[in-house]
Amino acid sequence: MQTMTDSATECQAPVGHTPVASVIDLFCGVGALSHGFVLEGYSVTCGYDIDERCRYPFESNNDAPFLRADVAAIDASELAAEFPKSLPRVLVGCAPCQPFSLYSQGREDPKWQLLEDFGRLAVSVGPDVLSMENVPQLLRFKGGAAFDGFVKTLTDGGYVVRWMIAECPAFGVPQARSRLVLIASKHGEPELPQPTHAPDEYVTVQDAIGHMPILDAGGVNHEDCLHRASRLSSRNLQRIRSSTPGGTWRDWDESLITPCHRRNTGKGYGSVYGRMRWDRPAPTITTQFYGFGNGRFGHPDQDRALSLREGAILQAFPQNYAFVRQGDAVAFKELGRMIGNAVPVTLARAIARAIAQHLEVIK
Repeated sequence: MQTMTDSATECQAPVGHTPVASVIDLFCGVGALSHGFVLEGYSVTCGYDIDERCRYPFESNNDAPFLRADVAAIDASELAAEFPKSLPRVLVGCAPCQPFSLYSQGREDPKWQLLEDFGRLAVSVGPDVLSMENVPQLLRFKGGAAFDGFVKTLTDGGYVVRWMIAECPAFGVPQARSRLVLIASKHGEPELPQPTHAPDEYVTVQDAIGHMPILDAGGVNHEDCLHRASRLSSRNLQRIRSSTPGGTWRDWDESLITPCHRRNTGKGYGSVYGRMRWDRPAPTITTQFYGFGNGRFGHPDQDRALSLREGAILQAFPQNYAFVRQGDAVAFKELGRMIGNAVPVTLARAIARAIAQHLEVIK
């Protein structure tokens, strides 16, 4: 099986080739979705996001401008003008998933309306193909009304819409993550991404990060500033040393168990304070994957949580993906959010391939 380092960087389009299509990425973040399209031979025209901190990673890795803007305030005519006239036009994006996530715990976040803005822009601009990626919980948000309304906006605008729930390990992502993938076309029924890995071929934690240099908790690798691990208190160092891959805090000595987990309300949270297993995909990488107590994010055999670089690799970013300028400060919370919110790059590549097949058919 290929390592993640090999598979994430192979098949980049040669210089001078004719791009498959032009792509504009809404809610682009650090550019993971765009990067999947770049690796499949597309030309990324630009990316829009409200977070200025995403500019450097987006532009550095995708050779395209980052346009800081609130998607809710973008004028459709200005967006349409960004597309070159000589190529098929593809609009992609992942509206913020937090309003639909299980972690929202019933609190309504007004950012869910950005999904409506995405639909409005898509219909007004009229790209040949559009793709939307989000959490599966979107299907149930507001009793399904938000997703159904988005689909109706597209179909009323002349699009044929297909969607699926993509299990990320089946697309080469070394992580147990499920994502809602929608593709819509002005030119008939679009293709959907096709899985590339059977269960016995899933990319494991060992495949993905087994080669990474050893780190202590609180340590930094001098050759890669993102390969750094958060500090552990003396108590949490005792806890991780008492943890086994795939085990839980229930395996610990009673003296190490936190007070909240001793209460009935905390006994169901068995997936926190755990080590990952080498022989399986990682658990879902959240925005707090760098913290040992935030999930099963303990390294399989080193006494620390995942490093920022390891979290990025488990999100299928190439190992050389640049997130900060040389010499800039590296903040766990900021980088953790950017990495955890990203679309896994190999899933993005699968979406790009499906759209490329569809565009080839309709030529």
